Amino acid sequence: MELPVVNHQDYFAKIGDDHKFPINKFGELAKYLISNNIVKNFHKPYPCSFETLKYAHSESYIRNIKNKTLDTEDIKKIGFPLVDSVIQRSLVATGGTVLASKLAIHYGISCNTAGGSHHANFDGGAGYCVFNDVAVASHYLINRGLANKILIVDLDVHQGNGNSDIFKHNRNVFTFSMHSKSNYPAKKSKSDLDVELEDNLEDETYIKNLTYYLGELNKKNFDFVFYIAGVDIHFNDRLGKLKISDEGIKLRDEIVVENFFAKKIPICGVLGGGYNKDFNKLIELHSMLHQSCAKII
Repeated sequence: MELPVVNHQDYFAKIGDDHKFPINKFGELAKYLISNNIVKNFHKPYPCSFETLKYAHSESYIRNIKNKTLDTEDIKKIGFPLVDSVIQRSLVATGGTVLASKLAIHYGISCNTAGGSHHANFDGGAGYCVFNDVAVASHYLINRGLANKILIVDLDVHQGNGNSDIFKHNRNVFTFSMHSKSNYPAKKSKSDLDVELEDNLEDETYIKNLTYYLGELNKKNFDFVFYIAGVDIHFNDRLGKLKISDEGIKLRDEIVVENFFAKKIPICGVLGGGYNKDFNKLIELHSMLHQSCAKII
């Protein structure tokens, strides 16, 4: 069976050619997956509805985004211009993770080619994150009785502070974030399980930490997993502070995906961050998530 992967041309947005965020990566990743025969077709999402967004965000924040009435300071926190293509991209990418989560329920595994906007909280966005797609999709599954105990495995180099804020009083969602101790955000929130990593950490210690904490998480009874597979842990990433190799990222993805798939726990992989100095390498690194999933399905 072919791995179900979600993609949409509107994952691209017009943010300016000189912007720090590599917005072209979403389209180029889709081309890479096709040209390398990792997937043949994509599932196409719809923009996330207002009603579904309300699970994880305040109505006033959603309206301010849609109406382009957000305060200048709040726009600055997000880091994107509040233009139509950014709004559309945020809605479609969130809808993409909701769709991918439903596909994971059906097939046991799935991926989005975007998502992992883990800095957005209930009342606002931050760090290139407008809507928190994983939080929205988690609420969606729980509210429809499709999942009861969700685990978010966040291996982006930055702490998933938006998820920990949104779910801090929710016992149906367990947040696990393994991230750079000294990196953004400066003020970190409290996840259910935080693992802080020292600067310049390399493969061996990283994988040892990951394996240990996955073993601890395996003692709990989760019935769905979201995996935020940020590749900004790479040694050549502009915004990362770790020293993980290509092989280390590949092994990380394989360990996470195989751990839960073998236990028949549905797993939905989303992209997370990546700002590699080499754009072609960035695409290759992001594709490792999809390759790891495609290999075992």
